[in-house]
Amino acid sequence: MNYLAHAYLSFRNPDWLVGNMISDYVKGKQKENYPEGIRDGIQLHRFIDSYTDNHPATQEAKLIFKPEYRLYSGAFVDIVYDHFLATDKNRFTDDGLKDFAEWVYDTLDPYQHLFPEKFGRMFPYMRKQNWLYNYNAPYGMERSFEGLSRRALYIKETNTAYQLFKSQYAALKDCYEAFIDDVESNAKTYSAQFPTY
Repeated sequence: MNYLAHAYLSFRNPDWLVGNMISDYVKGKQKENYPEGIRDGIQLHRFIDSYTDNHPATQEAKLIFKPEYRLYSGAFVDIVYDHFLATDKNRFTDDGLKDFAEWVYDTLDPYQHLFPEKFGRMFPYMRKQNWLYNYNAPYGMERSFEGLSRRALYIKETNTAYQLFKSQYAALKDCYEAFIDDVESNAKTYSAQFPTY
C-alpha cells in the first residue's frame, strides 16, 4: 500500500500517522530514535506491508505487472490500491478525500523536524501537488507511476504500467475489493496492542 492507504490505516492517530508515513525511510534500529507513538506507527506500517504482500488478492494483482516489471510489480500494485481507496465511496466522498488529505498534511507539518532526510525533502512536494487527493485521477496515477521510475533503479519506463492499469482496471479493482476490508480489519486488530497517546 502507498501513502494514502498508510495514512488511512493510521486511524487518525497523529503519532501513528507520522510513523506510518516515514517508515520506508527508517532503516533497522533507527526506529529507536523516535518517540514511542511514532515507533508504533513504524511497526504498524511494517505490519501493513507484510500483510499486503502476502494477501492472495495482492498476489493476483501482481501477476498483471510481473511480466514487464518483475520484482517491482508489487510497487505498482501499491499505487493502484491507493487509487481504488481514493475512489472508494464507502470510505471517501470527493470532499471527504480532500478534507482527509488536508488533515494529513496539517498533522504531519509540526513533525517535520523528525522526518528522515529523504521524506523531509519530499513532503513539500507531496503537499503542494496534493498527492493524496490526486490518486483519484488518471493524471495523478501517471505521475505516481513516473515517480516510482525516478526512485527505482531498474524501472526505465512506466507507460506500459499505466496502459496495464487502464486495460486491466476491472480486474485490479476486484483485487482491491477482495483485499481492503481484510487489511483494514487486521491493521485495526494489530494496532489495538498499542497504547493511545
